[in-house]
Amino acid sequence: MAEYSPARYVVLGLIARHGPMTPYELKARVEDDIQPFWPILHAQLYRIPPELARAGLLREETETAGRRRRIFHLTDAGRAALESWLADPETAEAETRDPAQLKLFFADLGDPSDIVALAMQQAERHRTLLAHYASLRAALDPAEDSRQRSRARVLRLGVLHERAHAEFWESMAADPEKLDD
Repeated sequence: MAEYSPARYVVLGLIARHGPMTPYELKARVEDDIQPFWPILHAQLYRIPPELARAGLLREETETAGRRRRIFHLTDAGRAALESWLADPETAEAETRDPAQLKLFFADLGDPSDIVALAMQQAERHRTLLAHYASLRAALDPAEDSRQRSRARVLRLGVLHERAHAEFWESMAADPEKLDD
């Protein structure tokens, strides 16, 4: 079986979870569910479904009237590919491309006050994200269905991640010379 990119599995997974979708609907679902932890360019969400249809993982249907939208349905082969991917515990290494961490790395080349300003701004950003993820988590009832349990899991990770980042940046703002706890 071919190896696909994570973005392709996002498309398969969203269609498996929510049923047939247009690329526009995929874009809206990604913005609601996936974007906080796996950004995908909108253009990819228009390009990927036809590619997956050519590979036999989706079936494309075009409306014959009205807006003539392209609607993509999961095929049995698409479900099998998604299930195979989910069953494989191996993943690529996580990527961290945090511009704030890059600035922190080179902070010795700038003014010492720049670290405090950066740390204060980052602490605020991460506290805002922490509050957002916590409110999203609080609105869920994981006992209701598997989708809410899945969202609750990833939001728990998001809350822990943002809390750790906020605490780090707050400590850096308070004492830029502190290197260990």
